[in-house]
Amino acid sequence: MELVVGRVAKSHGVRGELVVEIRTDEPEARFAPGSRLRGRLARSKEVRDFTVESAREHSGRLLVFLAGVADRDAADALRGTLFVVDSDDLPPGDDPDEYYDHELEGLTVRLLDETVVGTVREVLHSAAGELLSVKAADDGREILIPFVTAIVPTVSLADRLIVIDPPEGLLDPE
Repeated sequence: MELVVGRVAKSHGVRGELVVEIRTDEPEARFAPGSRLRGRLARSKEVRDFTVESAREHSGRLLVFLAGVADRDAADALRGTLFVVDSDDLPPGDDPDEYYDHELEGLTVRLLDETVVGTVREVLHSAAGELLSVKAADDGREILIPFVTAIVPTVSLADRLIVIDPPEGLLDPE
């Protein structure tokens, strides 16, 4: 399964530098000089390999130079490109309380009393933290559940199950 680790937002300057939206917990490893990236071009099925020449943080964004991208026109042509890795190439996590997004997607969500709430559709990353987007079992609506220990005390990848203890009102349709 391909996982997105970054997306080209736009060019920066005239020398071919790219502004990359980070979608990985390890940008320093993924975008280290010499790293090879697979890029799925926007509005295309074409995949190209790139080599990182340099990367730096600037005003909360990652600026990246890629080999062969030497000017603004070449950088602009990459706008929307998704940098991807194969999930099989990812190392196992060191921390038992950390998960890759793709490991949580598709897991069943239940309450402490074993009532099924729904299924995790995706993990959303916001400034306030991670949210589980859950498709409700009863009516298919989207329920957003903060992915914090106080609300999500149990995650079992082996059982394909997440147990939640939501505060009052979190699961209400309104």
